[in-house]
Amino acid sequence: MARNRRSIMSPELKQQIAQELGFANTLSQEGFGGVSSRDCGNMVKKAIEIAQRNMMGGMS
Repeated sequence: MARNRRSIMSPELKQQIAQELGFANTLSQEGFGGVSSRDCGNMVKKAIEIAQRNMMGGMS
């Protein structure tokens, strides 16, 4: 069954976060199929932190 989900994170942001978390090489070589569930979860946490920081910065 095909998924018709649109990604909220841009490919550039995904790559940036993967670089910060240390699995950018795996992501670029194998795609998300080669990335561990733990690393994917850490990526989501980091993206949420960035979004919260951006929201708080815009509320002044």
